[in-house]
Amino acid sequence: MYNIKTLNKISPVGLEKFPATGYNYGDEITNPDAIMVRSASMHEYEFEKSLKCIARAGAGVNNIPLDKCAEQGIVVFNTPGANANAVKELVILALLMSSRRIVSAIEWVKGLEGTDAEITKQCEKGKSQFAGPEIKGKKLGVIGLGAIGVLVCNAAVELGMKVYGYDPYVSVDNAWNLSQAVNHSNSLKEIYENCDYITIHVPATPDTKGMINSESIAMMKNGVRIINLARGELVNTADVAQALDANKIGCYVADFANNDLLGKENVILLPHLGASTPESEDNCASMAAEELMDFLENGNIKNSVNMPAAHMDRTGDTRICVIHKNIKSIISQITTMVSDNGLNIENMVNTSRGEYAYTMLDVDGNGNVVEQKLNEIEGVIRIRIIK
Repeated sequence: MYNIKTLNKISPVGLEKFPATGYNYGDEITNPDAIMVRSASMHEYEFEKSLKCIARAGAGVNNIPLDKCAEQGIVVFNTPGANANAVKELVILALLMSSRRIVSAIEWVKGLEGTDAEITKQCEKGKSQFAGPEIKGKKLGVIGLGAIGVLVCNAAVELGMKVYGYDPYVSVDNAWNLSQAVNHSNSLKEIYENCDYITIHVPATPDTKGMINSESIAMMKNGVRIINLARGELVNTADVAQALDANKIGCYVADFANNDLLGKENVILLPHLGASTPESEDNCASMAAEELMDFLENGNIKNSVNMPAAHMDRTGDTRICVIHKNIKSIISQITTMVSDNGLNIENMVNTSRGEYAYTMLDVDGNGNVVEQKLNEIEGVIRIRIIK
């Protein structure tokens, strides 16, 4: 029996992925094998010894202490791409809102008074102040070609935009899915200097923090429209405010409210709506549940943010899963220990990610006989025996 604790309200569509027998789930679960979480902060959470994995129903994992989890052999998953369509649709809306001054126009109309004829006359007289350009034929720079960035590129191509994509680490799968009409940019400078619109789709890391700042903005075209539905910390909002005052930036749309920009003209701030669709929540919860089940039942790791990916079809009587430090000779110590205790290794996989590594061995016989001995090997963090 596997116990799954939920720290937020999780979509029933995802929870229904768990079989009716063999799994318990809910927010009152104690000694959980796994946790499903959305936005709840886990930085002060005391991890139970039973906890083996955490699945974030979403892409961002800044609410989870990844290093602490890795040190304790707790695998953390996220659900990349599950909310991609929802964010893509909001980006398209942001492109239109940043161009046509739709939000300002709606607010202006709310303040009109008089008879129907008088209101119509006011609308005809005042509508020119909300005029804005079409996006067709304009240049869009997409920074980051992950699941969301690729969808944005392809949709913008269909809308008649000239699209430039930048991502030095684009995956093979994403490259295959990218429209051939997208121009590959070799540098951010090329994006900044040529594009009328720029949208950002990269994770928040020490390298990307504040990447939109006074220096990068200075390279951009006058009147550039910038969209940030990825992470608030990617943008230096004080620098954006100054650029707005100088009319360097024509409009800034973000999914993150900020004191530097609240109430400022030509700024549209949203309350983090990127993935706020029922379809997105269902997709994220479903993917999270599938990741947890495959790890708990088979030891396979997919979409982990703190451990290497690993997959192996089941063979043998027992699967031995070892999370360990990525150090010399530890693999030979593990295999020797298994063999010396009379277990035949039928299949094996080893992968690494930075200072951590993961080894799975399918063996004939009862793997429990080596569990304690494997735990004594220096560098071994956690052992799981799956039958």
